[in-house]
Amino acid sequence: MSDRRLSRRTFLHATTASAGIFLLAGCNGASGGSDGDTGGEGEDDATETPTADVEMRDFDGWFDRTQNYDGVYDLTGESSVTIDVGAEGNGGGFAFGPAAVKISPGTTVVWEWTGNGGTHNVLHRGGEFESELTASEGATFEHTFDETGEYKYVCVPHETLGMVGVVVVE
Repeated sequence: MSDRRLSRRTFLHATTASAGIFLLAGCNGASGGSDGDTGGEGEDDATETPTADVEMRDFDGWFDRTQNYDGVYDLTGESSVTIDVGAEGNGGGFAFGPAAVKISPGTTVVWEWTGNGGTHNVLHRGGEFESELTASEGATFEHTFDETGEYKYVCVPHETLGMVGVVVVE
C-alpha cells in the first residue's frame, strides 16, 4: 500500500470538518454568509474528503496540555504512516502532526522533521523506541509496531509545552 502522509492542508481540513460539526450544532441555519475562506487555489473545499476517520479519546489526560490534539486518525490498513515532528501547535513548531493515529499491527510509523521548533526527538515512555535529537528538516525516524496497544511518546525538550503523541495499534 502507499505511504499515507497527512499534509498540513489535509490535517487542517480534517480538523475544520470535525470542529464544524460542533460549531454548527447550535446554528439555526440562517447565517447567509461565508466563512471568509475563498480557498485561494480554486478548489471546492466542500468536496474534499479527509484521508482518515477521526475518533475522540481521552487517554487519561495525556493530551491535556496539547493544543493540536483533535482526535485519533484511523489509518488502519496502511503499511506506512508519516507523522510530522515540529508541526504547528503549542505556540510554534512544538507538536506532532497528527498527535494521535490508529494503525494496524505491522505498520511502520515514520516521524519526519519539519525543521520548525528547534531540536526535537521521539521517545516512547515505555522504552520501546527512541530517536536522536535533531533539528534537521527532512530527517526521519521509523518504528514498526507489531504488537497491539497504546504507545505514548514525547519530544523530551518540549514535553512540558505539550509536544506529546500516541500511536494506537489495533
